[in-house]
This record gives sequence, C-alpha cells and structure tokens, in this order.
Amino acid sequence: MSDVRWIKITTDIFDDEKIQLIESMPEGDTLIVIWFKLLVLAGKQNYSGILALGDKVFYTEEMLTTVFRRKATTVKLALKTFEQFSMIAFVDGAVTIPNWEKHQNIDGLEKIRQQTRERVARHRQKQKALVAGQEQLKLECNVTETLPVTTGNGQITQQIKNKNKKENKTILDNSSRETQPYIKPEYYSLLQVIADKYNEKFIYPYNYSLTHQQKMLIGQFLSEGYMTSDEVLAMIDRIPEDVESPLAYLISSMERLKEERLLEAKAIAHENARRKYQK
Repeated sequence: MSDVRWIKITTDIFDDEKIQLIESMPEGDTLIVIWFKLLVLAGKQNYSGILALGDKVFYTEEMLTTVFRRKATTVKLALKTFEQFSMIAFVDGAVTIPNWEKHQNIDGLEKIRQQTRERVARHRQKQKALVAGQEQLKLECNVTETLPVTTGNGQITQQIKNKNKKENKTILDNSSRETQPYIKPEYYSLLQVIADKYNEKFIYPYNYSLTHQQKMLIGQFLSEGYMTSDEVLAMIDRIPEDVESPLAYLISSMERLKEERLLEAKAIAHENARRKYQK
C-alpha cells in the first residue's frame, strides 16, 4: 500500500489536555517523541491507522523498540500510557490509532488519488491509440517535438538531439565494459510510467530525461522488492524543481527507503526468532 508521507498535526496540539499530562510525566518528552513516531509510522504504512507491515504482520513492542531506537521499558510505558488515554487501542494484538482520520491529510490523499487517475487515463489513451494504429509505444523515451519552430527553439532542439546522441554513445561505451543487471520484462511497463513521470517534470527547461541504463538502475530496486512503482512515482513528485541533480536525489531517496525496509525486515526476523525460542 502506498504511503502518504505526511500527516496532519494541528498547531494547538500542545494545548491538548492529554499531551499536557504526558509532558508532565518523568519521561514526558520521550513519550511525546514516541507518539509522533507512532503517527508517522501509521502514515507511512497507510493502513487505516493500524501499525502493520502489509496485512499480516503487526508491529509488536519489540519491533517498535527496534524501529524507534528506544529502550524497551520506555516503549512499553509509552504504549501503556497512550492506551490509558485512548490514544491507541490494541485490537487482536495489533496497535491501532482509533481516530486516525483526524491525523490524515485529506488534501494530500486526494492529490495522490487524482495523480493516479490521471496516470490511468493517459495509459488508457495510449492503449486506444495502439489499437487504432496511431502510435508505437517504446521503452525508450526520446525528445522529438513540443517546441514551436523558431530560430531560437530550433537551436535548443538541436542541442537536445546532440545531447541525446552523446548520452546514447556513452551508454553504449559503458555497456561494453560493464554487465547490465537483468530486469524481467514484466517491469518494463512500470519503468516506462516512471520515466514518463520523470521526463515530464524535468525535460524542460533542464533537458533531464531518463536513459535506458538509468531506468534499469531503478528497475533493480523494483525487482528486489524493496519498493513499488507507486512509491517511486511519489518520490519523483517530491523532488525539488531546482535540485541540481534530480536523478541523484531520486536514487538517494530510493536507497533510504531500501534501508528502512531492510531495518523492518530485521525487526520481523528478530521477533520471529524471539517467538521461536519462547516455545
């Protein structure tokens, strides 16, 4: 399930009676931090306020201790306190946030839904064009039009063509020295959607577009199972318009998410091992 990446926090949250009572406790500041970590984790999982990895593995106290990097006794105290204040509830062993909709960014959710609808609409238009014999889809995305023909724009278009030729030559040279990772064809359509999104955002005025080799690099992350194409598309949306290297920013974001997923997997393995030895 795709994460939202942000949650809604009201500016008067520290005027809330429950928050004030928690702050007055001996470890109040730490408990407040853990509360925000719970909210962020719930938003990241985007599972209706249920703290779960997918729909089968629920976060335990031990897993939260590992993910939050806090002492086990502190996490236990925090969960007990939050439950007493009805800020969380345990349902069939799962930690849930009862009034989760209060913390959701409705505008953000709607933006994600709208972007998804637009991508689906564009994909359907391309399919219809293929059926009608009007268009030939390619995995590679080349710049061939968009600027009106003027003297200035003609020079820009020629520069773009020259740059693309240079990039293609560089890729061919590199491929002769390096073995490219094999990406299953089932990922090609997803990679094309990602490339379209990236190119649409950065082709003008920066003339940045994903090459075949760069798409294969992104395909590695998808094929390894650490993230979904929807998550990569959301990362592209968050790349600043004025960043010096959009691709480096994107790859860095993907590597961070991969590290997070590895940490989550480690926490699950730790919990499974603990349960095994307790039997």
